[in-house]
Amino acid sequence: MEFDVHFKGRSLPLKVEDPFRLDGASFAERIHAFLDDAAHKVGELHLAELLPRMVRGVAGCEAGCPADAKHLVRLGFRDYQLAYVEGGILTARRDLAPGEPLEIRLFPDF
Repeated sequence: MEFDVHFKGRSLPLKVEDPFRLDGASFAERIHAFLDDAAHKVGELHLAELLPRMVRGVAGCEAGCPADAKHLVRLGFRDYQLAYVEGGILTARRDLAPGEPLEIRLFPDF
């Protein structure tokens, strides 16, 4: 599976090698570096918490991936707008400044 992070017309792909051993803090650091100083404008983004939840929403398929992903969307996460897109794709969106959305998409491997 793979994260695709979009901000200000730029993209950062992040491959998830083992969804059951995701190092959320490491992925969060890479995204913060990608965002540069924009992340500091809005305070804590809580990425180390969000990213593993997104992975579990897609990788935890005991009840069927769409059901798990949709459950995460129903629960929500802080001030992110979560959405399930057909095909098992999860998205998380948050404005870092007016007109400057951060969008994180997670694409499953299946």
